[in-house]
Amino acid sequence: MTLAELNQLLEGVRTGTVAIDAAVARLGEPAFGDLGFATLDLHRKERCGFPEVILAEGKTAAWVAGAVARISAANQDCFVTRLSAEQSDILRDTFTTAEIDRVARTFWLATPGSKPEPVGDVLVITAGTGDLPVAQEAANTVRVMGVRVEMIVDVGVAGIHRILRHRERIAKADVLIVCAGMDGALPSVVGGLVDCPVIAVPTSIGYGASFGGVAALLTMLNSCSAGVVTVNIDAGFKAGTAAAQIAKRIARAATISPE
Repeated sequence: MTLAELNQLLEGVRTGTVAIDAAVARLGEPAFGDLGFATLDLHRKERCGFPEVILAEGKTAAWVAGAVARISAANQDCFVTRLSAEQSDILRDTFTTAEIDRVARTFWLATPGSKPEPVGDVLVITAGTGDLPVAQEAANTVRVMGVRVEMIVDVGVAGIHRILRHRERIAKADVLIVCAGMDGALPSVVGGLVDCPVIAVPTSIGYGASFGGVAALLTMLNSCSAGVVTVNIDAGFKAGTAAAQIAKRIARAATISPE
């Protein structure tokens, strides 16, 4: 429970719109959900700003569905990454109002009610079309965390003019996420064009000597552009989370009036 929610609850008790028993029940909500096969962190939203996210890899469809049901029962948004086709089918049939992206392999079940307008400006860029699954995972992560996001696709360094024609757009973003496999050179190019953070995401796209994304990872870690930081191979979710947190901080700072 956030401080604002606690104040609202106590104000409801004071004015008589919330019964004492109801308030006690709300304050007694557990910090975790023990499902036997998983122990869900139900207070992560209060600490980190967004509920626990479920990684579907390595889990049965029943386990994923059970975790989604428990998080939803706690009146929290539920976001799942790295879904298999089987898991997607079962979740689609079980949670009919959810959004499922089969390219990104993500699932989002939002809590009912209106959502605040998104803030900030995150731009996701891919070197090639093959990077789209990772890029869309990043973009979906940014979006469900309440931040505006757009994408520019297939503008890798093999045709450098393709990214250069977007210079005005990329210069406006709060944060850039750049996904690239093969030689992984695009983040360095982009980083030399802008004054905002660039989060580089190496993807596992490429021929044998790319070593499943290791070559791109090493290129990005050794970027000569000062504003480039790098996440793990295919880690679209990690990049999206970091970008959204940065963009939210920027938006929050812009609303604070100087004293």
